[in-house]
Amino acid sequence: MTASPDLETVQLASPDLLRSVFRRHAAGVAVITARGGSGPVGFTATSLTSVSAEPPMLSFGIGTGASSWPAVADTDHIAVHLLGEHQSELAATFARSGADRFGAPTRWHEGPEGVPVLAGVRAWLACRIVARVPAGDHRIVLAQVLAGDATGPGRPLLYHQGGFHGLRD
Repeated sequence: MTASPDLETVQLASPDLLRSVFRRHAAGVAVITARGGSGPVGFTATSLTSVSAEPPMLSFGIGTGASSWPAVADTDHIAVHLLGEHQSELAATFARSGADRFGAPTRWHEGPEGVPVLAGVRAWLACRIVARVPAGDHRIVLAQVLAGDATGPGRPLLYHQGGFHGLRD
């Protein structure tokens, strides 16, 4: 017999409940970048998911109120970067509202299809957006992988309990 949940702690669905539950879920940290009308844009994401191997596709979520959303809504191509545990400051920069995300010390170059590619990441992919699916106050972006590099250094950076952490053995 399994123990039943403590019904005194059950909460009705709410944004706070969802945030509280997902703070307990460790997730890999990615930065999504795109070309914007006035320069490169980017944001930190923990919602990255592999969708399909044939063709190679992935997805991520972005809030429609995010500063990067207008560029992601208008562009055909994005880059996805998997961060290493040595890049918690880079993750924080791309998560911070109003930050100069592409200024020093961020190092980057133009990659395939003109997407901004960050230097020193564990892996990156250049992708073509194939769909933007409405999901509440977010959009789920589906993108087909065009090119990339999976040879970067380090161990993965994780997001858990509101902070960035390295992977422990």
